[in-house]
Amino acid sequence: MSTENEPTSASASTAELMEQILYQVKRVVVGQDRFLERVMVAVLAGGHLLVEGVPGLAKTLTVKTLAEAVRGQFKRIQFTPDLVPADLIGTRIYNQKTGEFSTSLGPVFANLLLADEINRAPAKVQSALLEVMQERQVTIAGESHKVPRPFLVMATQNPIETEGTYPLPEAQVDRFMMKVLVDYPTDEEEFVIVERVIGAPVEASPVATTDQLAALQAEARRVYVDPSLIQYAVRLVSATRTPERHGLKDMRRFITFGASPRASINLTEGARALALLRGRSYALPEDMTALVPDVLRHRVTLSYEGLSEGLTPDGLIDKIMRAVPAPAKPLEHEKLVA
Repeated sequence: MSTENEPTSASASTAELMEQILYQVKRVVVGQDRFLERVMVAVLAGGHLLVEGVPGLAKTLTVKTLAEAVRGQFKRIQFTPDLVPADLIGTRIYNQKTGEFSTSLGPVFANLLLADEINRAPAKVQSALLEVMQERQVTIAGESHKVPRPFLVMATQNPIETEGTYPLPEAQVDRFMMKVLVDYPTDEEEFVIVERVIGAPVEASPVATTDQLAALQAEARRVYVDPSLIQYAVRLVSATRTPERHGLKDMRRFITFGASPRASINLTEGARALALLRGRSYALPEDMTALVPDVLRHRVTLSYEGLSEGLTPDGLIDKIMRAVPAPAKPLEHEKLVA
């Protein structure tokens, strides 16, 4: 009997802890519920976020407030054309008094790292994040240094200005779990934002620890995913590479490269995290379909023909989702509970 009750009590405490974290962030950040949900999904799934939006939409504030709520270390790097890799990961410093070298670790050593306007730095600086995003470590002078756990990189880029920007290398873009588009707040939300800014300052209270956050990540990995749902993720990703096999023959000429297997993994892990965020120990098709545009939009490379016709990755992904049906709601979780 005790083993049957354990998952229920664990899920109840998990839901309560996540509710407290979200409440603290929402005390400071007005609106942006969808963006905040994607940030939490990335945190629970152990992924990284690429965020595109105009300045002033609380991107930095959201991540900083989340770090305060979970007692995590927050660092922000402003990417500029004169940045060098050592400014990110650190370097070796020679001490003239002792005649020895010491290692000075860079700002990537944090739980939540904000890479602001990442496309303003040249490729060699952007690539300095590759190792730390994938391996959770950096190598300085042949010596590896682990970054704190949990670790999340949130990179922002401005969709307006293109002058003085460098496109992100494909290998790095693929390491981002999701690309999230942040839009303007509604009139009602903006009214509350102005009221809150001109009023007494509100600060988030720490309600969790990084150890508890790591436990939430472990909980997310235990969320049940039906094989039919994994197959759905694989078919969606396959349709970006060979659309003709899924009844989308005309789409082939518009796509140069489709999504990698990382997309299938990220869709499955994201569905798990979103299911946990919604208070369930099993994933449903709607958990996955909600994340499909965010997981695929930066992994679909349009051809010149697609660009000349004014197509967008989101438009093509929408067609793929209509052509590849989601499975019926899996009932395997009922067997697990029984």
